[in-house]
Amino acid sequence: MNPTYHGLGDHSESIEIEYDPRAISYEDLLTIFWEGHDPCSRSWSTQYRAAIFYHNDEQKRLAEKTRDMIEATKKAKVRTEILPASTFYVAEAYHQKYSLRGDGEIMKEFQAIYPSDEAFMNSTAAARVNGYLAGFGSFEDVQEAIGNLGLSTQAHDRLLAAIRKRGERYGTSAFCAHK
Repeated sequence: MNPTYHGLGDHSESIEIEYDPRAISYEDLLTIFWEGHDPCSRSWSTQYRAAIFYHNDEQKRLAEKTRDMIEATKKAKVRTEILPASTFYVAEAYHQKYSLRGDGEIMKEFQAIYPSDEAFMNSTAAARVNGYLAGFGSFEDVQEAIGNLGLSTQAHDRLLAAIRKRGERYGTSAFCAHK
């Protein structure tokens, strides 16, 4: 059974990350994950819980090791769950790239570039713009990458303006500059 948004049952919304261990280590991914949320707060539902889903004993060991280090540092219980991975289901297309979908003008350009849902969902450029619009990355990261996103000059300007506006609204801490 492929769950839908309205029939999640006991499923959790999550992301699956495919990575090249020659480019980034699993421990580095864990560091980014732990920094991206408050691991000591309780999840209010199964659907939105914080969890690490491991695929092998080494990933489990590293997840537990980093969790234990955080507990020691924070002197608080980490509530983020560490669980074995099971079947991963891709969310429906209309649930993909939430922040990007909120900007109709930039989204129109991506729809022209990627007319199929699958191509859009698999687009690295769309994923990056979605992240930038959600507040991840630095302004310098965006400026460096903007020429490689396949967007028009007008969309470049709109993206930079949206990021400046977000920065003004939330301060520079609105960006999570993970390197």
